[in-house]
Amino acid sequence: MTDTLETAAAPAPDPAITALSFEAAMGELETIVRRLESGDVSLEESVALYERGHALRGHCEARLAAAQARIEQVSLGADGRPAGTTPFGES
Repeated sequence: MTDTLETAAAPAPDPAITALSFEAAMGELETIVRRLESGDVSLEESVALYERGHALRGHCEARLAAAQARIEQVSLGADGRPAGTTPFGES
């Protein structure tokens, strides 16, 4: 076997994936999962689909993290009671 696994840094994100909305990426990921589960794809295509699915999963996780960062959090007053809300990460 002449192929070796690369242990270098992860490849740059695919611009076609980074442009997708969360919903579009999740939809494509679900399609990939269905195709892989069907068993009707060749080994090479399975590997390519898995790699794209992995990239889509990472993109979805990043989108979720960004959304979470925008969620408002309750700020507490000196007495420990809710005093209002501020954007997540701001004090």
